[in-house]
Amino acid sequence: MKLLLSLLTLFLSIFISAQNTFELVKVKKAVIPFKLINNLIFIPINVNGAELTFMLDTGVAETILFSLDNKEIRLQNIEKIKFSGLGGNVSIDGLKSDRNIAKIGDNIINSSMLLYIVIDEEFNISPHIGIPVNGVIGYHFFKNNPILIDYTTKKITVYQDTDAFKKKVRKFDEFPMSVEKDKPYINADIEMTREKKSSKLLIDLGNSDAIWLFPTLIKDFVYNRPNIDDYLGRGFNGDIYGKRSRIHNFYLGDFKFEKPLTAMPDEYSIQHVNLVKDRKGSVGAEIMRRFSVVFDYKGEKLYLRKNRNFDEPFHFNMSGLDFKQDGLEWQEDRVKIEPKKISEASSEISVVNNFQYKFTLKPIFSVAGVRKDSPAFIAGLKKDDRIITINGSRTSDMTMEKIMELMKSDEGKNITMVIQRKNKEMTFSFVLEDPIPYQD
Repeated sequence: MKLLLSLLTLFLSIFISAQNTFELVKVKKAVIPFKLINNLIFIPINVNGAELTFMLDTGVAETILFSLDNKEIRLQNIEKIKFSGLGGNVSIDGLKSDRNIAKIGDNIINSSMLLYIVIDEEFNISPHIGIPVNGVIGYHFFKNNPILIDYTTKKITVYQDTDAFKKKVRKFDEFPMSVEKDKPYINADIEMTREKKSSKLLIDLGNSDAIWLFPTLIKDFVYNRPNIDDYLGRGFNGDIYGKRSRIHNFYLGDFKFEKPLTAMPDEYSIQHVNLVKDRKGSVGAEIMRRFSVVFDYKGEKLYLRKNRNFDEPFHFNMSGLDFKQDGLEWQEDRVKIEPKKISEASSEISVVNNFQYKFTLKPIFSVAGVRKDSPAFIAGLKKDDRIITINGSRTSDMTMEKIMELMKSDEGKNITMVIQRKNKEMTFSFVLEDPIPYQD
């Protein structure tokens, strides 16, 4: 989701608690299952007895709480602070809470978790993900032990046993990685057209895009054509705008990616960000999901081993629509009941009532935004249109992930949507078209 792109690049001007550390208890390694939605990782964390869901994000230093989804949680030692980051404004108000107890499963514990709370109710990514998301967690999850992320099995392994860790990464490619201001950086090669340029990039698991580049920080930068002006997301300080395009190639060591999608925020969106020296952009989860990935923050090493996703093309949401989930509603489903014999000794069948009705809570999806001049824009779709069906399938029976897969499917695919606008049902059709194919 585009809103999530900004979360990966949040920068907080605050000090870190020395004790804020996750420890393995009674085991030498622990496995954490995770949900993968739009390339982004979501893990369960129990905080002070409340079961919460956090997005795993190497692009943030601190652990951030921004939505409780009607859950109750007691927070310790609260004081007021200000956040700064991507977007147009300078800062927003928030809270800091120290000495909280966090648990991941039975064997990973942080007995002094430091939390930063965003009190702006509009800062909530759950509608754009399709599941309740309570916060993001970064450096303090990674800093103490090597972490293996397996995108194919959707499992994270935390290692305390050095021998087991070394054995696991024997067949991985090893890369030097610097940890600066509590975030990981790697040098990669950007090939806009034909010339490779070594570039320092933040490794940003909270960014669902492949690559972000900062044009104002790259000498003689020229936008590849075609490109589009686009809304890239929302940070702590407001909306983020810029351009999207494709570059010729992207290289991580010997690994090569052809024609990856690239987002380029404008100068206004990054003006208040305190960037580390020589940083040119970010490598996001659309690249990293093509590997099994190991982060070793203490050793400042990144280990990669390509997986079955490696050769997949870089697909774009060709509709021009942003989506959001507007909560849940009760819907009536008619379920057919197979006729049954009145008794085993008789061939007579009861057919009095072949159907029964049940009510189920189902998601409501609507249009969060429409990119100008996109296929959906030209067809006439508008922000806040409630989506009833897509290509004949009820959206109440779909997930956000499924809807996004349809919008990123084959170019030339016909999409027909039935929507509700001011209590009136309307039908719109359009054809998916990639607005930014790479051109030499």
